[in-house]
Amino acid sequence: MRAPLVLAVSTALLAGTALGLAPTAQAGTTDTAGTTGVRFVDIPGEGGTVLKANVVTPAGTPADARLPLIVFPTSWAMPQIEYVAQAQKLADSGYVVVSYNSRGFWQSGGEIETAGPKDVADASAVIDWALAHTPADPGHVGMGGVSYGAGISLLAAAHDPRIKAVAALSGWADLIESIYSGRTQHLQAAALLGGAGYLTGRPGPELQRILSDFLSSNLAKEEDMIAWGRERSPVTYLDRINANGAAIMLGNAWGDTIFPPNQYASFYEKLTGPKRLEFRPGDHATAELTGLFGLPNDTWTSTRRWFDRYLKGADNGIDREQPVQLASRSAGGYEGYADWKSVQADRRKFDLGGTQRVWANVDSGANGGITLLTNALDQFLRVPPVVSVPLLPRSFAGVWQSERYDASQRVRGTAKVHTTVASTEESGTLVAYLYDVSPLGVGKLVTHAPYTFHDKVPEQPFAVDLELFSTAYDVPAGHRLALVVDTVDPLYIEHNPTGARLTFSSPAADPSYVSVPLRKE
Repeated sequence: MRAPLVLAVSTALLAGTALGLAPTAQAGTTDTAGTTGVRFVDIPGEGGTVLKANVVTPAGTPADARLPLIVFPTSWAMPQIEYVAQAQKLADSGYVVVSYNSRGFWQSGGEIETAGPKDVADASAVIDWALAHTPADPGHVGMGGVSYGAGISLLAAAHDPRIKAVAALSGWADLIESIYSGRTQHLQAAALLGGAGYLTGRPGPELQRILSDFLSSNLAKEEDMIAWGRERSPVTYLDRINANGAAIMLGNAWGDTIFPPNQYASFYEKLTGPKRLEFRPGDHATAELTGLFGLPNDTWTSTRRWFDRYLKGADNGIDREQPVQLASRSAGGYEGYADWKSVQADRRKFDLGGTQRVWANVDSGANGGITLLTNALDQFLRVPPVVSVPLLPRSFAGVWQSERYDASQRVRGTAKVHTTVASTEESGTLVAYLYDVSPLGVGKLVTHAPYTFHDKVPEQPFAVDLELFSTAYDVPAGHRLALVVDTVDPLYIEHNPTGARLTFSSPAADPSYVSVPLRKE
């Protein structure tokens, strides 16, 4: 377990180092005509905590000008110059851009609050400062960011009605469904975030306690952990977000192993104001990464268009396009849909017949890979995790296969598994994987998801309904789909006692099946 975590943490920190360390900030002054480049400033946040920030203003801006403002909180563990390349592009097109290091990280003061109330108050304090010290227009304020910056931006939009547009990239709407989906701890995600937080910042006592309880599977504190996560979830404040009416663009990767796409799609459907949803191949923040270096990037192009439309009023057509834009993992180009429901308008089932019994505690060889790395390979090389389905040990993995398909099956949306399970123990974990299987038996991972149960009566069957992580994947003609279920995956903490066995069945009164969402032809 240590090797994947060390590799993932190292990758994240190297990415931060590649962006460079910010120079020592100096107190900011009011912008004047002719200001160019990046100006580093100290901004007083909530309670007077110093937030290290940088400001980019269009060159030659008259002293009496009023320009739209965009505020970028940094991603988790990233230095304050994370957004400089994009800030310069935005400033060149007429924006004032303020980026700041979230409290508790790098040179900013305070402790890491994990998008808590102080972080939300900081966002408003940064807006206050920008309106007082730059030519920013109070009627045209936007926020955005990647990952942590995305979550803080959505939370701020719920609490500060001055925010008129948000671009939330690789973020979360529901923190519980992100790192505790299926009541299962996402081990590598939590360890990566915790490790990076300790290395680049100062976790506060509350975060230290939550991490300790979470990683130690302290179920006595489960309700407390869920309450902590809800307070930091934009979906909790959905009514406020809708009432404030900010135009919200959400972008994420299909393979995001920190903030999976399902929770973003669900949140998107509940928004009532102007909105847009974009999903692309990749893992956490990899869809935006090249844009942070100033290279061409579709996500950042959409972000600039979104701000242009809703902060400048530009008639660029983005509001007339299909609001849901998807890029398949298997093919180039984008597909537009009127809403998320239209993505998965058609469904096709295959049965999970018979009875299969598996031993727990052993990894069958089927797994979801390594956080950040595996799905980045899928993004750039189209190489998802692969197994030989015929060689999977049936003592440790249940396997069911569909018929061979005569035509390509374009999987779009959220596959659902319904089955009946019995365990020899009160608690346990299972992980379901959906594979695209070639005629030679080579299975490429389409999607997966974990599921954990507690307080069950041993050997008494119970129904399980599990949504796999949303995806867009084309199964070639001549292939079939296979569902594989085992009990161990390095991505997750498993709760199977030693020697446990799980039995999967398909009662006549409640048959088991996989429901696969397909693009409507």
